[in-house]
Amino acid sequence: MTYFFHPDAEEELNTSVDYYEDCQTNLGLEFANEVYKTIQRIIEYPNAWQRLDKDIRRCLTNRFPFGIIYYQKDDTIIILAVMQLNRKPDYWKERYM
Repeated sequence: MTYFFHPDAEEELNTSVDYYEDCQTNLGLEFANEVYKTIQRIIEYPNAWQRLDKDIRRCLTNRFPFGIIYYQKDDTIIILAVMQLNRKPDYWKERYM
């Protein structure tokens, strides 16, 4: 199974990595590693995580207050958002096609 990021989700990831790196050296790298571990869990068990709307699900990261918002289309995971959990919860819905 493959995955790809919606362009806005990729920007969220990069912005968050930069933010954590500014907070503490290597914390951005640790955040990125945690996001990719979460994506691996999604790939392994795509239907195991909380359903938010129709086919859209959320898998929470460990250690950081983020959720990966995604859906599966055939053999591909489409990541709609790398969502900071304190943000407005439905801001990503316009990204779902």
